[in-house]
Amino acid sequence: MSERILITGGAGFIGTNYASRLLSRGSKVTIYDNLSRKGTPRNIAWLKKAYGPNSFQLIEADVRDEKSLLEAAQGVDLILHLAGQVAVTTSVIDPRTDFEINALGTFNLLEAARQSGQNPVVIYSSTNKVYGDLEDVPVAEGEESYYYPDHPAGIPESQLMDFHSPYGCSKGAGDQYVRDYHRIYGLPTVVLRQSCIYGPHQFGIEDQGWVAWFVIAAVTGKPITIFGDGKQVRDLLFVDDLLDAYDMSYAHIDKTAGQIYNIGGGPANTLSIWKQFGPLLEKELGREIPVTREDWRPGDQKVFIADISKAHQDFGWKPQVGVEDGIRRLIDWVRAHQALF
Repeated sequence: MSERILITGGAGFIGTNYASRLLSRGSKVTIYDNLSRKGTPRNIAWLKKAYGPNSFQLIEADVRDEKSLLEAAQGVDLILHLAGQVAVTTSVIDPRTDFEINALGTFNLLEAARQSGQNPVVIYSSTNKVYGDLEDVPVAEGEESYYYPDHPAGIPESQLMDFHSPYGCSKGAGDQYVRDYHRIYGLPTVVLRQSCIYGPHQFGIEDQGWVAWFVIAAVTGKPITIFGDGKQVRDLLFVDDLLDAYDMSYAHIDKTAGQIYNIGGGPANTLSIWKQFGPLLEKELGREIPVTREDWRPGDQKVFIADISKAHQDFGWKPQVGVEDGIRRLIDWVRAHQALF
């Protein structure tokens, strides 16, 4: 019998890529999405064209609708919880909606899983923003980037959480609820604290999905604004590597249930957001890319690099796609789909 999988936020960038992988191997997929984000209707249309109009079930609903979630969770083996409000800046402007979607929506999802009677695995897409500004972690400044002098492997899961934005608070609340539903109710849950994910089908905007946004803007000639000094460092993870982490943490649920993992590019896959990424883009596109400058945004970490050794130790995962190769693949996809932007 094929596995039955529910993906909340399944019409988004990550969900579309995972749905495609699942459908290609014969899984029964239900996509639960309110289709509010730019690009989601196009992603659904692409999945139907690629795999057939009846290849998956689409439930157009919101995670704030607990009744719809409870119905969707019936009879599934795995729930991948991707639905959420995803921008720090949006959370600052409208913290109530951010809370309702990320914190309450995750609670609704967990209750749906608990009451389903199926005891499904729940994988929660958390974020490195739960670590906050990392004010207690020394940061040094190099010519092109910031770095951790005392953490060459990156920030481990043992780092205390210190939310520094409504978004960090709402995602962190969900993070802890997911973990506690394993401890209290025995639900097999896994928390994946994801770093900067990028790849095809990502309709990045200035406030979220910066790697895709810079590529889209550079290819299509849209203006690019750099906030801060451009030396901020992130570890980047190509989406195919993230999908491997979903598969592998699910396959090893006897080991991963109740655990929290950093899932990012790690020290081998880092870039400063413009001092290093800018020249890389200019090299790939063969021209200079003009930018404007603005002040730092609230909650913006000078550097974040995830220590991903625990995931490798527990279920054998590590990134396979290097930064330059991954960005080149994203550029090729954007060039081939410029009409979408």
